[in-house]
Amino acid sequence: MSDPSPPPPTGPGPDALEPGNDTRRPERSPLQARVRALPRSPGVYLFKDAQGRVIYVGKAKNLRSRVASYFLKAAEDDPRIRDWIGEVVDLDHLDADSEVDALLMEARLIKDIQPRHNADLKDDTSFPYLQITTGEDFPRVHFTREPKDRGVKLYGPFPRAKGLRGAIHVLQRIFKFRTCSLDIDADDPRWRWFRPCLLHSINQCTAPCNLRIDPEAYKKDIRRLKLFLEGKKDVVLREMEDEMKEASKALQFEKAARLRDELKALQNLNLRGNLDEHAQPEVFYQDPKKGLRGLRKVLNLPSTPRTILGVDIAHLGGTETVGSLVTFIDGLPFKPGYRRYRIKSVTGIDDYASIREVVSRRIQGLRERDEPFPDIFLIDGGKGQLNAALDAFKALGVDVPTVISLAKQEEEIYVPGTPDPIVLSRRSFSLRLLQYVRDEAHRFAQHYHHLLRTKRTLGDDSA
Repeated sequence: MSDPSPPPPTGPGPDALEPGNDTRRPERSPLQARVRALPRSPGVYLFKDAQGRVIYVGKAKNLRSRVASYFLKAAEDDPRIRDWIGEVVDLDHLDADSEVDALLMEARLIKDIQPRHNADLKDDTSFPYLQITTGEDFPRVHFTREPKDRGVKLYGPFPRAKGLRGAIHVLQRIFKFRTCSLDIDADDPRWRWFRPCLLHSINQCTAPCNLRIDPEAYKKDIRRLKLFLEGKKDVVLREMEDEMKEASKALQFEKAARLRDELKALQNLNLRGNLDEHAQPEVFYQDPKKGLRGLRKVLNLPSTPRTILGVDIAHLGGTETVGSLVTFIDGLPFKPGYRRYRIKSVTGIDDYASIREVVSRRIQGLRERDEPFPDIFLIDGGKGQLNAALDAFKALGVDVPTVISLAKQEEEIYVPGTPDPIVLSRRSFSLRLLQYVRDEAHRFAQHYHHLLRTKRTLGDDSA
């Protein structure tokens, strides 16, 4: 079920609710005064009826703008709120330090107060939860719509899946928890030979899969995450500051520096971007897990792939040629892993040479940073584009991982050493996942291409 709150206003803002303006509801002037008094900062708003009962709770990045949108003329025709917005005679609000804080506060209030017009969230398990496992050496944190009854700590339900996905990614930058499904045994030394994924390379996971952190230290991070999710941010900050000072006195400078950076990140949480930028797509049109399992079977892989890297090229008449590279983890886009490349070594139209350059630059970057190669390299195109990517690996003397290409129109999959393409059903989960990666790479390349054209038109060649 969709969120009953209206979209952010695109017309007049809260100041348009002044007397004499056509968008004003005359009978709501006391309420309008409350709206005009709201801050333009993150927080949670609570709508009340004539008996003073809270009937709806929502969160906002900009409280005044969001709440005002309910009382514009356009909102009267919104089927999500028109049947109950007339009950609202008063409102209250709670300030939040950041949009993430507001999201968590909203979920806690809905669970505690059970507002009548948030009723769809109270019992429907199709709404998303943040779930933390409790019976593992290294507890995992993940998004779920099917929460378990035991062995987990649940937070939610949350009104919007997109906001929760964004919050998880923002919080992972600070607490560096794992989101994978690996069953890690801290007493099994074989895990020391396991290669960590991209999340460790970009400093968003402490790599318990490689035993680079001991269970006690990892669980301390998870405990802090739980305290933060429960609204005890001040306790977390105080603990981290005390531990940082102790580490510094004990000459444990590396530990002190890590705590300093995490402390600063938590203090500046509201400066770390917004939830929309970090969120994964709210609606994913196919089951990513089934798609990944299908790819293992179709491509005859030894294990189910986790990371897919997509490459595409964009140009207009041979000018402003650019390349894009997108990263998917567990079947969903991982935006911190996106890269753009302005093609430097190719003149005119030559998609093959452009693909060789993009793949070569990516290989060199991964080698320099000692980062793992993705499980699958997906190239947009047919056999020619696939061979161009393979040439890049061979030229650099690198063992070729799983590299495939997906041709448009017929949606055929080309793999090295096989003359005929693989043709899957158009309803195949595996094909839909590859199309998703391919289309995202194309979108990202086109966006950069248009950016370069705009800068060129304006005389700015700095992109």
